[in-house]
Amino acid sequence: MKQLLYIAIIIVFGACQKVIDIDLNNAAKKYVIEGVVTDDVNGVSVKISQTMDFNEDNTFEGVSGATVTITADNATEYELQETATAGVYTTTGFKGKVGHSYSMYVQIGTDTFTAVSTMPREVYFDSLALVDRVVFGETRRVPAVYYSDPEGKGNSYHFVEWHNGVQESTIFVRNDENTDGKSLSIQLVSFSSDSDDDDKQIKAGDTVSVEMQCIDPVVYKYWYSLDAGATGEGQSATPANPVTNIVGGALGYFSAHSVQTRTIVAE
Repeated sequence: MKQLLYIAIIIVFGACQKVIDIDLNNAAKKYVIEGVVTDDVNGVSVKISQTMDFNEDNTFEGVSGATVTITADNATEYELQETATAGVYTTTGFKGKVGHSYSMYVQIGTDTFTAVSTMPREVYFDSLALVDRVVFGETRRVPAVYYSDPEGKGNSYHFVEWHNGVQESTIFVRNDENTDGKSLSIQLVSFSSDSDDDDKQIKAGDTVSVEMQCIDPVVYKYWYSLDAGATGEGQSATPANPVTNIVGGALGYFSAHSVQTRTIVAE
């Protein structure tokens, strides 16, 4: 029986939910690498796992025993150590800097994977508010982020939302292709499958946090390609693996980005 993995991802705020169908019936497993360098102290992490068949439990099963290093553009090398959580590698005392490039090296057995990312300039996260938005005929309270995009195209953003400490599964990304140099108010509207649950609705007393990441344009393309693959945009109607900046055949991404977080309590 043909097995399909369905991944629901929202990518442009206010757009429709899209579904990616990946045939995993006879697909060989691939490594999945999620590496980040941030401008927070101890904000370096690399997670390594493998793709799973549709009938397998959808929980993180890390790959242990890898050699993982991050090298700054001044040639300083940091070796990451595996934490108590299998497949998660970190280091301490390492803080990324805007404008600097970082290289990731991962070795798993005889397989090696590399990637490079440059931390873009930081765009100030002005404020966070909660606004009313009609979604499928129902009025909901949704987070709205405010910032001013600087002049000069090439800025890309990733927003991560937490509701009462639980991360929202919807992915919010945006670039300035059509909003260069403008002051913006962006509503983070979730279309995830469980967004209709009462406990997912923002109510008085709830705490909402949003992290704004200024990301490398290549990382933006990674998330955008997931969306494009859902509808078969381009020359083929068959979904392809998302664009990645990792060399060596792994899925995932390596991102050097700044982080800013704003928190609000619903009234």
